[in-house]
Amino acid sequence: MQKNARVSILLHDIRSVYNVGSIFRTADAFGVSKIYISGYTPSPTDRFGRMRADVAKVALGAEMTVPWERIDEADGETGAETFVKKFKKSGGAVVVLEQDARSIPCKDVAVKISGISEILLVPGNEVGGVNKNLLDLANVIAEIPMKGKKESLNVSVAAGIALFMLVADHARV
Repeated sequence: MQKNARVSILLHDIRSVYNVGSIFRTADAFGVSKIYISGYTPSPTDRFGRMRADVAKVALGAEMTVPWERIDEADGETGAETFVKKFKKSGGAVVVLEQDARSIPCKDVAVKISGISEILLVPGNEVGGVNKNLLDLANVIAEIPMKGKKESLNVSVAAGIALFMLVADHARV
């Protein structure tokens, strides 16, 4: 990964509006270039284009400072799958944050995507994780090692840790 790589996030099928707001706030802190929203993930605006108070409550204005776009569904596959294929075709690397037999520790991702200038982070859904089709499109599947008894972290917390590892100058700790 290049030192000044642009990082975007794809939020596909994230259930909680509060997790979305939290990810917006964290994305702002780490200078994420854009958030893409797909599936049933709630947007910062309602269907009438009005700003949602529930997102704003957690995002604290980041929903207005981090550019975002809703990805429409495509014929035969999710809009997220179509988007990820186009992203990869343009030379970007897709980093899926998920527990999987193919995953590597999150701290090792930077080495795997060395030289890449565009990165798309895809955190998993709160219950079911990242769907198999998106998982199979990943350049890298990253996992945050868990030392306690719980199997996973809240999606917004996990996204924050992954962004820290991808973006922070001191990520190789």
